[in-house]
Amino acid sequence: MRASCSIPVSDFTKKYRSPLGDITIASDGTSLVGLWFDGQKHFAESLSIGHMEQADLPVFRQTEAWLDSYFGGEQPSFTPPLLMRTSGFRKRIWAELLNIPYGETVTYGYIAKILARERGLSSFSAQAVGNAVAHNAISLIIPCHRVVGTNGSLIGYAGGLERKAFLLQMEKARKSSH
Repeated sequence: MRASCSIPVSDFTKKYRSPLGDITIASDGTSLVGLWFDGQKHFAESLSIGHMEQADLPVFRQTEAWLDSYFGGEQPSFTPPLLMRTSGFRKRIWAELLNIPYGETVTYGYIAKILARERGLSSFSAQAVGNAVAHNAISLIIPCHRVVGTNGSLIGYAGGLERKAFLLQMEKARKSSH
């Protein structure tokens, strides 16, 4: 039997300057695989070991246009192609995050109730949901900042609670002005 040869995955990264600090965006060459505030928890967790900086990929131009629109006060009308490199459970949670409307929030418990209903369970762990949300590798575009505690408290944002508060306030202000 012949051993199979695998080509190592190589990802590409690029820096983006935001009003909240530098952001690293990452791609497999086609899809967005990561977007993190530099230094945040779980930073670059999903990147291949052999990643390199690359300035000019179509997905980077799309992501920068999305970020420019978002930080420029608009609700982006498109989503760059995404590749969620994670477990099936986390993919399901992250997909639910994509359903949270701009300028609105949901609780970890709300997402847990959706999962419980889907699985035919009487309840589901909000902490398990929180863990999956915390490991979101594509911040902002997959809007984990829109998930809050049961009483509306700002908890659990890997990018920092100050950023979470800023993002939610920015979205709320811009949503109400339209």
